[in-house]
Formats: sequence, C-alpha cells, structure tokens
Amino acid sequence: MEIEGIIQNMSNHPSEIPVPTIQNIVSTVNLGCKLDLISIALHARNAEYNHKRFSAVIMRIREPRTTALIFASGKLVCTGAKSEADSKIAARKFARIVQKCGFPAEFIDFKIQNIVGSCDVKFPIRLELLKAGGHGDFLLYEPEVFPGMIYRMMKPKIVLLIFVSGKIVLTGAKVREEIYQGFENIFPVLNQFKKKLR
Repeated sequence: MEIEGIIQNMSNHPSEIPVPTIQNIVSTVNLGCKLDLISIALHARNAEYNHKRFSAVIMRIREPRTTALIFASGKLVCTGAKSEADSKIAARKFARIVQKCGFPAEFIDFKIQNIVGSCDVKFPIRLELLKAGGHGDFLLYEPEVFPGMIYRMMKPKIVLLIFVSGKIVLTGAKVREEIYQGFENIFPVLNQFKKKLR
C-alpha cells in the first residue's frame, strides 16, 4: 500500500474520530533452503539460539528496529516493524545476513500476516454495560481473568481489546485499512457506553 493511498484514505476519515497508530507488523518469508541454526548463531551478530528453549534463531537488527525468528525449515518470521515497507526491508536484510552465513537463501512468498494498531478514545468505557448491550455474540469479558474486553469483529475480521481506560488495541488485520475501518466501526458503539464523569 503506497503512502499516498493511505493519506487519501485518511482524508475521508471522520475528524472527530482518533486515528489508530500502527504498533507492530508481523510478516513471513520463505528463504527456500534448509538452515543450520547453530552455524547461523555462531556466524551472525545479534543472533541467539537455545534449542532447549525455542527451536529458532532469534536475530535482531537496529534499522528498521525488528526481530526475526529463523527456523531450520527456512521459514522466517519478522516482527516489530511499524510499517509494511519497513517489514519488507527488514525481512530482506535478515535474508541477506543468512546468505552471508553461507546459505543459498532466497526471498519467496513475502506476506504480511498481522498488523497491530492502538488508539486512545480519551474517555472511560462502561464495559459491563457494553457486554449487556446486545453485542454478546462477539465479545468476551471476564475481568477476573483479563482486564480488557475481547471483541471479535466480523467485518473487517479483526480482534479488538477494549479497556475501561479508553485504550484500544486492534489486531489480526492483514492490511492497515482494516485497522482504520475496524476502529471507525467500533467508535460510535464505545461512545454510547462512555462513562459519565461526576
């Protein structure tokens, strides 16, 4: 998604509704070859591997600030980027590091798997009333287990974590438009359950 397109899409975003901030993008890529994880951990900087704890090399780079999980199968998961472009740049850098460790790594099937956004509506929300207010099929709210309400939106297909404080986390999106659209859909609902401050 080009930046111009995003700006155009945001220009018809209602001004009274806050815009969610993208916090994390998770992408995957296939390096197309089997990998010796011990060899990568020994030859690459900022790489750690403890097969007893986790079956992947954990590798970090500073620019863009991201972390990769590199599996022996040649699958790579890149996390921590704040934009789609940064996620792709980072995944390419990780692939290049693996190449420099002596493996014939390629760059196959790059895919954005999850986009996480967050927003603050700047007012407290009465979650117990929202739960009672006819949205029960989509939500799970057990404050003694988890302080936030889990709201599963069908269109777009994303999950929202809604907190009494007015903080919202949106996850499960494949494109950033779904984050913006999901938030626009939920905002009027949250407004109905705004906690009146005495």
